[in-house]
Parts: sequence; C-alpha cells; structure tokens
Amino acid sequence: MKIAIVRDEQSFGERVYQNINKEFETEIIEISSPSGIFIDEIEIEKEKINQIISFDLVITYIKQPDMTLELINQIHDKVSWIIVGIWRGEGFKNQLLKYKNVFVPDNMCELEGNFNDPIINKFLEKFGKPEIKINCQGERIVEIEVLRGSPCGATEFIAKDMIGKEIKNKEGLAKHAGLRVQHYPCKRHKLRLFSDEDSHKQVASKLHQEAVEKALNDKK
Repeated sequence: MKIAIVRDEQSFGERVYQNINKEFETEIIEISSPSGIFIDEIEIEKEKINQIISFDLVITYIKQPDMTLELINQIHDKVSWIIVGIWRGEGFKNQLLKYKNVFVPDNMCELEGNFNDPIINKFLEKFGKPEIKINCQGERIVEIEVLRGSPCGATEFIAKDMIGKEIKNKEGLAKHAGLRVQHYPCKRHKLRLFSDEDSHKQVASKLHQEAVEKALNDKK
C-alpha cells in the first residue's frame, strides 16, 4: 500500500510521515496554495494530480481550504481513501463528507472502523484509535506492544515511558499515561484554526488513558 501526504506548508505532516513510513510506503508531496483573502481561481498542476493519484491513500495537510476542496474534487474517485488532517468549520467539514471515501477527523487518534475496502482497513489496523498490549513480570511492566497507534507517534511515546512502571495502582498508572500524552508535542490544535488546544489534547489524553486501562485489565 502506498500513502501520500500532501501539504502546502513544510511545518505540517513531518512527524506523521516519519511514523507511518515505518509501516507503509509513504511520500510527502508539496503543493503551492495561493495566498491572500480573495482568490479567483484555484489551480493544481496536472503533474501533481497525476503523482497523487498513483497512491492508494492520501492524507492532506493543506492549510488553504479552497485548495483542499479542489484537490478532493479532482482525486476522490481516483484513490481509495482521503484523510483530511487540516480543516476548519463544520460547514466545510460537511462539504468534505459528501464524498463517501473521505475522513474528516477532529483528532487523528480517533480514527477507527471496518469498511468494505482493504486499503482503509489495512491502514486502520495500524493507525488510529490507540490499542496496546502490556506484558508484565510480577508487578512491573516489561514490554508494551502497540497494536494500533496514533499516526503522530504519541502512542509509542507513552509506551516507552511506561516500561519499568509498577502496576499496583492501575487506575493511577492509566491516568499518568494520559497526562504524558499532553506532554507529547501534539500539533492538533495548530491544524484547526479557532480550535481549543486544551480540548483536543484532552481527547487524545482520554483515548490513551482508556487504551492503557483496557490493556492493564486484560488478564491475557
């Protein structure tokens, strides 16, 4: 499976690329969005479109909303799935969701589901809502396997942090793991203009806390 990360600013998508590229063939594609408030026409180079549609799954980190919409208009029927990593406004989100193969998540670590499509199912087996397996010796964690992790790498971050921790207080340990996610340099709030930084970090924190709680309570 081949994944393209399409962006119009170099500061976006780098960590996601580094993490996903460990599992799937991934490439960053740079496009140029017009600047300014009033834009008469959106153009995307034909060479760029041809390059993008050679991939199975596309993740967009395009800050310019008109460019995002134009890109999806041109490629939605030529690729398996599209995940929109940057968007703003419920109205714009609803415009994007009219395409049946487009994800518009509030947080990338919320992605989950089982679809009649092997491409998106294969991706969601590895990336999305966190799921881990914890191995212990006695009352101490010796190994954590990330079954499915956040595309940004936050799940691997807390997994490494928990190695060697005692599990006598499972609830406290799960809360600690959730708090550690907030220390991870998550950029989600920067990808949603007018969004609440704390609320998005709290969602990521809660999802990871729940994943740790589930793993700690799994007798296997």
